[in-house]
Amino acid sequence: MTLMKHELRRGRVSFALWTGAIAALLVICLLVFPEMKGQMEAISHLFAAMGSFAAAFGMDRMDFGSLSGFYAIECGNVIGLGGAFFAAFAGVSSLSREEGDGTAEFLLAHPLARARVVTEKLAAVMLQVVAMNLLVFLVSVLAICAIGEAVPWREILLLHFACLLLQTELAAVCFGISAFLRRGGYGIGLGLTVMLYFLNLIANMSKKAGFLKYITPFGYCDGADILSAGGVNVALAAVGMALACIAIAAAYGRYCGKDIS
Repeated sequence: MTLMKHELRRGRVSFALWTGAIAALLVICLLVFPEMKGQMEAISHLFAAMGSFAAAFGMDRMDFGSLSGFYAIECGNVIGLGGAFFAAFAGVSSLSREEGDGTAEFLLAHPLARARVVTEKLAAVMLQVVAMNLLVFLVSVLAICAIGEAVPWREILLLHFACLLLQTELAAVCFGISAFLRRGGYGIGLGLTVMLYFLNLIANMSKKAGFLKYITPFGYCDGADILSAGGVNVALAAVGMALACIAIAAAYGRYCGKDIS
């Protein structure tokens, strides 16, 4: 567990910055809601008439006059995209960091099997992702109470659970990529996240591109889809978790047999 604790200490600054930034944006969005609530009906009609642009973000299917609809679109994008960036950032640098920083020789000189190194580093990444989601969820609930609104528990829990699955998958995929890199790779992780986000927008805009939702984890994290269906799409989430398991297996296989410089 020593290595896992070291990794958690090593990433505490980025964890604090990302968590603080996401929580602050959520609070700002929720504080704005009471001021906009009276105008939401007109805004909802406006978005519904915006065609493909509104469909890309699910705005044509949501009632902005309700807290759950507002939260799904505005706050859901903040949590989903912001959390995805953090998960990718944490995962893609985990295994490659030792070679990039020149500390692999020191680490591997210790009596630690490579499989244990991978396990403890993976545990550190996943703990950061879970901790960030718990803190953000707590801040969201407190902010909703502060503006005098009733907490829509079912909708909020579903949205945050979907975001947790999204971030877990991205963290795992980027962790697997990290095993094949010799340094950094932040650009790869963040670029992959942006690409997957836009794939979901394309899938929302065109029914012919609906198959893309099986490729991007944002497909089962779409707030409009979750609230419309009353739950997370189990098939899409299962595909995502299967991809996460494959990426983790690839990380073990590659790192345990890798010629580390």
